Amino acid sequence: MPATIEIEHPALLKPQPFPDFSDWQEPTREGNREIPFREALREAMSFAMREDDRVFLLGEEVAEYNGAYKVSQGMLDEFGPKRIIDTPISENGFAGMAIAAAMSGLRPIVEFMSWSFSLVAADQILNNAPKMLYMSGGQWGCPIVFRGNDGAGGQLGSTHSWCVEGLYSNVPGVKIVIPSNAIDAKGLLRTSIADPDPVFFLESERMLGDTGHVPEEDYFIPFGKARLAREGDACTIVSFGRPVNFCLEAADKLAEEGIEVDVLDMRTIRPLDIDAIIESVKKTNRVVVVDQSWPFAGVSSEVITQIIEHAFDWLDHQPVRVNTADVPTPYAKNLEAAYLPNANRIVEAVKGVVQ
Repeated sequence: MPATIEIEHPALLKPQPFPDFSDWQEPTREGNREIPFREALREAMSFAMREDDRVFLLGEEVAEYNGAYKVSQGMLDEFGPKRIIDTPISENGFAGMAIAAAMSGLRPIVEFMSWSFSLVAADQILNNAPKMLYMSGGQWGCPIVFRGNDGAGGQLGSTHSWCVEGLYSNVPGVKIVIPSNAIDAKGLLRTSIADPDPVFFLESERMLGDTGHVPEEDYFIPFGKARLAREGDACTIVSFGRPVNFCLEAADKLAEEGIEVDVLDMRTIRPLDIDAIIESVKKTNRVVVVDQSWPFAGVSSEVITQIIEHAFDWLDHQPVRVNTADVPTPYAKNLEAAYLPNANRIVEAVKGVVQ
């Protein structure tokens, strides 16, 4: 008879308590406590680290320099160098180390200075982390959060301005979170850290200083639950991340002309709340998808495909998308502005489907 080997893996000995969302309610968006987006991220990480000593942060300049964008400011003083860890400029190396730590029972948060640099670690974060649970027959999970700046950051050049969601959302096994405001950023990052699977958390450098009301208490926001940011009946605008704010600006302009629109903030694109999109499209019968990544084979393509699959008979006009131009991100300020989605382009797209 073959010998039986019992493996006591630390990740199996101490499961992370996952929040119960059965009676979840949206956090209140009204209040006087306004903080920047970057502080909301810091609060989420700090709450998680005080709750669970297995959570730690690593990346380039996250400790001594307080973070390249000051997201981790002060965390080294509170949590010490064993939990706030500076790494060399070696994304493939520290991403792989963090994956091994996650498989060993720890809860790493990896900060990429830019998601554009995550391409150096693509084998680790796309070919290893998302597949670990499947390839091990369910024995080895990989609870890890990769977070950092995504998209154009203000004349940082094409190699620093990649929107990776279109590329990475193609891979099964990952969850992709892309908040549009500070209050969502805090709750979604708390959920990301508690999640048992790899989570890609995409921020925008252009939003890190944006302020908004954020509750002081600890809270979570579930994945796969879109937010109806504005309500109307003429058209549905679907978006995620920073462009949601352009959509709301466009909605104000459209309202001046008597055109009221639904603005859906998806908050997560994997899982995607397709039910919320379909419900809105059945009401408005028209849809514009706004996506800050390239148009070919991107998230907007997937959203429109699912709308056609699930709500074709309710459409009174073909779906329209607003993307970045299909070129590498320009450096020149005027060209970069022309390359990105903006409120005026969204207004024109909506008018094109409602008139």
